[in-house]
Amino acid sequence: MSHPFRLDGRRALVTGGASGIGEQTVRALAQAGAQVFIADLNQEAADKLAAEVGGGASGVAMDVSDPASVTAAFAKIEQLDYLVNNAGVGSVGNIEECSHEEWSRVMRVNIDGPFLITQAALPLLLASAHGAVVNIGSVAGLVGVKRRFAYCASKGAVIAMTRQLAADYSGRLRANCICPGTVDTPFVDGYLEKYHSHEKEEMKAQLHARQPIGRMGKSSEIAHMALYLCSDEAEFVHGAALEIDGGWTAL
Repeated sequence: MSHPFRLDGRRALVTGGASGIGEQTVRALAQAGAQVFIADLNQEAADKLAAEVGGGASGVAMDVSDPASVTAAFAKIEQLDYLVNNAGVGSVGNIEECSHEEWSRVMRVNIDGPFLITQAALPLLLASAHGAVVNIGSVAGLVGVKRRFAYCASKGAVIAMTRQLAADYSGRLRANCICPGTVDTPFVDGYLEKYHSHEKEEMKAQLHARQPIGRMGKSSEIAHMALYLCSDEAEFVHGAALEIDGGWTAL
């Protein structure tokens, strides 16, 4: 039997690929044999990661919310088999606390970003015999989370976009969405520093406890689900929103 989940000779692009879930996804795909384009605002970090993982990986400077930046990046990419839309931002506040500026910021990155990237990548993915889109959503797109108005709305849209892609392109490419619970990442550390700098350890313990299994997720756990969804072993998985949340949505 051949080894499962191999991506030898194939090409993948991961947005927000220089840190957190994105970084671990880059590592997982590269270890499986893929050549990975690491798209990130932080070109230096993307280049450093590319040198670490090898396999022809390269850093790509990209602002996912800027059409010109996306177009410039894709002008340098000739072939692509997999797209992982991972780049995203968070937001804290209910509808009364959410300014239009904050709402627009979240929508530009979390919704406009996957739209622009997927639209640019689509011709390449359709030309591939293995084309697949993996969107990183959230359980916040499936259930209400207190004081996460803009974020919940944006991740609900990501799930809907995934299913719509699946409806239009069945048989030509696969589209799936991963919906993580709270994952222990620099993203979470930044949230704690911004909103709970005086009580970070206490709040981090509460985030661990909020997950029914008693801890936050690991970036590598999300990354390996992304690897599975890209692989040939997942050819029958299409249009799915897959929770990986320590039991949060089950309860």
